[in-house]
Amino acid sequence: MTTDLPPSVRDWRDGGRWMSTSAGRVFVRSGAGEGPTVVLLHGFPSCSYDFRAVVSRLAGRSWLTMDFLGFGLSDKPRPHRYSLLEQADLVQQVVAAGTTGPVVLAAHDMGTSVTTELLARDIDGMLPFDLQRAVLSNGSVILERASLRPIQKVLRSPLGGIAARLTNRPSFQRSFGRLFSAEHPLSPDEAAAQWAFLTHNGGHRIAHLLSAYLDERVRYAPRWHGAVRDWPKPLGFVWGLGDPVATTNVLDGLRELRPAADVVELPGLGHYPQVEDPQAFTDAVLSLLV
Repeated sequence: MTTDLPPSVRDWRDGGRWMSTSAGRVFVRSGAGEGPTVVLLHGFPSCSYDFRAVVSRLAGRSWLTMDFLGFGLSDKPRPHRYSLLEQADLVQQVVAAGTTGPVVLAAHDMGTSVTTELLARDIDGMLPFDLQRAVLSNGSVILERASLRPIQKVLRSPLGGIAARLTNRPSFQRSFGRLFSAEHPLSPDEAAAQWAFLTHNGGHRIAHLLSAYLDERVRYAPRWHGAVRDWPKPLGFVWGLGDPVATTNVLDGLRELRPAADVVELPGLGHYPQVEDPQAFTDAVLSLLV
């Protein structure tokens, strides 16, 4: 990375480390504290930086977050077949290396499907750590209920590679900005940081490869929806109600799968509640994880 990065990006990078895994190096950040470790999993197309204002509000709790392979400061191999199953493998490796006790988990966007795979593995008795509670936030877990953006549809199509190569900062900023609520719009500083992470090691050029997770949400729907329904431990939902993608239609579907789940609704917030109002998001997540 060059030295002309936004200061917030440099600070986030300098506070972390890289861990070698079976698939490549992944960027990890963590903090010591009390209680079960809070694991935070990000979504597409961003990275663990999304939680920078959350981790400082965790009230002294131990925490761990990472950039998925292909995202943020982690390696971005190409060619590569990116898969949520592999991302779940990497979470297992990072958690095993970074924690010794029980874990609670909060996931956003694409990270919610990595989490449902982890829940399925836990049901099967195959999860190598003690996951006690989980929270899903603004992820299109039930894809047919989501309202995908035009760029998401193009990236999934045969034209995805071309669309990725044509991505530039103005088009990214316009598209990314539409995910935020009118009350909490995308700031210039946030846009600059997100673009820096996206373009690190040419990550914006593999967006079509990373978008394969959308097809996996269809392919593995019986397994992952079943995990939402059947996981025997506390599972809750925290939702920005103004999300234009993972809309309240998705949340309604999750409630149908798990009627007894605790839900915290966040009115006036869009697809990135942890960025738009980190205090409200953190309070909501902690209320379901403790």
